[in-house]
Amino acid sequence: MAVRQRVNALIFLGPASLLLFFFFIAPVVVDLFVAFTDMGRTLKVTEFTTENFERMLTRDRRLSQTLAITFVYVLSTLAVFNVTFGLILALVTTQVPDRIGGFFRAVWLLPRMSPSVIYALLWAWVIDPNERGLLNQILMNTVGVGPIDLMNDRPMLLIVLANGFIGASMGMIIFTSAIRAIPQHLFYAAAADGAGRLAIVWHITLPAIRWPLSFITVYQTLSLLVSFEYIWLITDGGPFYDTTVYALYVYKRAFENGQYAYGAALALVLVAIGIALALLMWRFFDMKRLLQQPRIEVH
Repeated sequence: MAVRQRVNALIFLGPASLLLFFFFIAPVVVDLFVAFTDMGRTLKVTEFTTENFERMLTRDRRLSQTLAITFVYVLSTLAVFNVTFGLILALVTTQVPDRIGGFFRAVWLLPRMSPSVIYALLWAWVIDPNERGLLNQILMNTVGVGPIDLMNDRPMLLIVLANGFIGASMGMIIFTSAIRAIPQHLFYAAAADGAGRLAIVWHITLPAIRWPLSFITVYQTLSLLVSFEYIWLITDGGPFYDTTVYALYVYKRAFENGQYAYGAALALVLVAIGIALALLMWRFFDMKRLLQQPRIEVH
């Protein structure tokens, strides 16, 4: 019986373990190796050194600014859109008829299902600083406000909006599924006792979806920390370095400037930050209870 269990574990966990090793563990090991070298555009390694880390601590004037931008970007996008707005979308679409709610969720998912370049081009049209931009057309025709230039005047707001609107869709789907799994008799009993909609949401819905809320918070925090795709396509980290988040800074140093060793050292710090945040949030949200063993054994 023990041999059979080991064989089953190898069959089911083997492919996932190989993927975990080749796409997660091995890249970190390679990054750790490169970070202590002087590798540049030629990909040659002539010496092992700690100069890259000394440079980060003493000579990189952009690093502190990039970390501050990343903190504001992650916190703003997560709190306003990925969790809060995603929850609002789920609450609203579950209170309307199923067909209307399903249609609205499908429309909101379109940007996530479309190519990233198309999404970025749509934003370029929306924020065009000239009169032909969609936002400026709306402002000029409704309130008579002249053309505005979000790209140069409010670049941080721009990347938060662009990433937030598409990021809220994942929370919307997860929260919608969790809300629909709540037994309906709880809502009927609360309504019979005279509870209003807000009271029902606060005392029944939110406690019932605590674990999905925790999961989305942890997952989206780590995702925002390492992603820069839409920022790169929409602003390229500009103007100047005003929207250069840490992950984009690593990419630019390594692949645009050819400083592979220094980029690897920066990426290693990002890995450490991600692990520290993951462990901190795991403890704060008590995620171990989410993965606890079932109390009923099935043989």
